[in-house]
Amino acid sequence: MSDQVRIGIDLGGTKIEGIALDGDREVERMRVATPRDDYPATVDAIGALVEALEGRAGARGCVGVGIPGALSPATGRVKNANSAWLIDRPLRANLEQRLGRQVRMANDADCFTVSEAADGAGVGGDVVFGVIVGTGTGGGLVVRGELVTGPNGVAGEWGHNPMPWPSDDERPGPECYCGRHGCIERFLSGPGMQADHQRAGSRDAEPATIVADAAAGDAQAVHTVRRYEERMARALASIINVIDPDVIVLGGGMSNIESLYDRVPSLWEPYVFGASVTEPVRTRLVRARHGDSSGVRGAAWLWPVE
Repeated sequence: MSDQVRIGIDLGGTKIEGIALDGDREVERMRVATPRDDYPATVDAIGALVEALEGRAGARGCVGVGIPGALSPATGRVKNANSAWLIDRPLRANLEQRLGRQVRMANDADCFTVSEAADGAGVGGDVVFGVIVGTGTGGGLVVRGELVTGPNGVAGEWGHNPMPWPSDDERPGPECYCGRHGCIERFLSGPGMQADHQRAGSRDAEPATIVADAAAGDAQAVHTVRRYEERMARALASIINVIDPDVIVLGGGMSNIESLYDRVPSLWEPYVFGASVTEPVRTRLVRARHGDSSGVRGAAWLWPVE
């Protein structure tokens, strides 16, 4: 083993997962419960997890952390986090003080994209757009191996744009925690599908149940899944029109809907500028190779192999 490992931390709303990599080889993995609504305890839990990973790996590590939000380039504090107790907190500075070393930090969807571009489903693509669709909807952008964050720290945040080409019954759209209505997240997240199913007059059901019911031929569930596929197609078409990625990688719980990978590319064609029978869209839509591990692996990948 090398005398230094790379530690990746994925800070989630319910769990904090940590990984230790030696090169690109996983040597240790641990997880603990997130101390919800308790910022000091969250900082301490991350610090203790890093120390435990290092103890098991027998080496000191450089530390990368994926968070459910972004760091403000102006203040260095957390913003846009759905884990509200992190908002306006100097998390990176506090962790650096706790651990006595530099810490690299990025949005969890950015970490997911870094992982999939480095050694996952996006390998070989010059421009990789990563999408997490689960309890929320996030995105990240990697260009020629480099994470793009932007001067505002919000590159890839497609989920808080309005659903493109909305139908009349999609206006103004469901209210979002960001304070607006009709955000992509409110349609394409897991809770978004669940709420859409109810709005259509169906019983309350988790997304996995809706998808299973659709596969069994339940008409209402089929319509919900078809609406979801068509909205995903419109939302991703707008991304293709702006950045024209080689590959779009889907992760998160909603990425397990098998029909997305066949249906969405056929449905986005009418919305992609210049697409035609003779000029089909060449962007690939693929499932994440590392699944739920992509975020924590990507946090470690914030420190490249030297």
